[in-house]
Amino acid sequence: MYSLGIDVGSSSVKVALLDVESGQCVCSASHPATEAPISAPHPGWAEQDPRDWWAYACAGIRRMAAAGYDLGQVAAIGISYQMHGLVALDGDAEPVRDAIIWCDSRAVGTGERALREIGYDRCMQHLLNSPGNFTASKLAWVKSNEPEVYARIRTFMLPGDYIAYRLTGEISTTATGLSEGILWDFAENRRADFVAEYFGIEPDKFAPLVPALGLQARTTPAVQTALGIPAGTPVSYRAGDQPNNAFSLNVLRPGEIAATAGTSGVVYGVTDVPKADAQSRVNTFLHVTDAPEPRLGVLLCINGTGIMNAWAHRHLFPSLSYPEMNEVAAKAPAGSDGLLVLPFGNGAERVLANVGTHARIVGIDLVRHDRVHLLRAVQEGIAFSFRYGIDIMKELGLDPGVIRAGKANLFLSPLFRATLATLCDARIELYDTDGALGAARGAALGAGIYKSADEAFAQLAKLETVLPEPAWKDPLEQAYVRWKHEVDKSIN
Repeated sequence: MYSLGIDVGSSSVKVALLDVESGQCVCSASHPATEAPISAPHPGWAEQDPRDWWAYACAGIRRMAAAGYDLGQVAAIGISYQMHGLVALDGDAEPVRDAIIWCDSRAVGTGERALREIGYDRCMQHLLNSPGNFTASKLAWVKSNEPEVYARIRTFMLPGDYIAYRLTGEISTTATGLSEGILWDFAENRRADFVAEYFGIEPDKFAPLVPALGLQARTTPAVQTALGIPAGTPVSYRAGDQPNNAFSLNVLRPGEIAATAGTSGVVYGVTDVPKADAQSRVNTFLHVTDAPEPRLGVLLCINGTGIMNAWAHRHLFPSLSYPEMNEVAAKAPAGSDGLLVLPFGNGAERVLANVGTHARIVGIDLVRHDRVHLLRAVQEGIAFSFRYGIDIMKELGLDPGVIRAGKANLFLSPLFRATLATLCDARIELYDTDGALGAARGAALGAGIYKSADEAFAQLAKLETVLPEPAWKDPLEQAYVRWKHEVDKSIN
């Protein structure tokens, strides 16, 4: 018996097949092989065609079938997806425009105006966030700037909701999804209709609610014909990529912390006490869990992190592989001999109070510094951005002594993970999992195949524990103080 996980990212869609009995991933596939295109019609914009996500998912699933796996044994499906996007469908459930995705910053001003006019206290007490640059504000931007498009919208949803629709033919969303869009009232535990009323979003444009963890809908005969997955298979888990990443690492209980360092960098902590950052530099959403009492996730997201390392690879060191870049960077001393990199070059940064700054290299000495220092400074700058955000999370009572992460992306770099452990004075635990596999575990739990979270994660394998490097502590701390001074200058 298999459980299928689908992880809709902005770079690719990954699918994973979990053998439910052994708890092991038996097959995974990612599509496209190169990065999926992101359209940027104007500076700060980022759009993708949601139909491409479905095509990528189908391609990955067919690759598993071609490898000999019997998809007729799939008993549950789970979906993870890039958060905060806006998918808008017409009356025939066709997209009326490309999706406005997570890193698009066009609605920053819309959200800031809403915070002022709805009222700061009301937003913090009921939404635990500013409306910011999230899904509701993006839809309001469409209403104001593309009225002819808005008039055609029958339903709006998140990226994962669209994939669920293509699997089941049923339109739906979740409370966790509404919280990502800043459309959930935490004080009253219901949809935040006052936000919709402020923006002029009609109630009938909302998709019906289904549980994030539990039976949502069942697959159609058309899916069986196209993909070989039996008609009637339950779709039983749906979560944004960062709550799902935490879920995939068995981060379900208050005080537990998860991290990722892919295109963006994320630290996600679970709490049972509603928490709001006064400047909305970190954000609070509903967490996905089978616990009977509410769980909330405090999310730190840094757009310009892993993408900085990818940019350095693509444009400065294309002849080096990522492992080779890591080896070269490790030859420089901690602190990179004074060279600093600010990695914030991917749109407005929530952690910087929605200020958009450019990535910068600071303090370069043309006699002393070479590519060794630059490559280490890139990884240190990314780790510094994590430390910057974690210091904000500490103000909210989350103090990570242990950080769990999948051994992937930048966490494949021994230098990066030891630098982060040293800067945060934390132990980093690396696990063999990813978003698609987490969604597959969630689906099996939501469908009742696994009877508890303990059973679902019984086979989750810890690969490695990373401890701080005492000799690096002082030079890294000194470099971080200088780096933070440069950041403060950029945003003030």
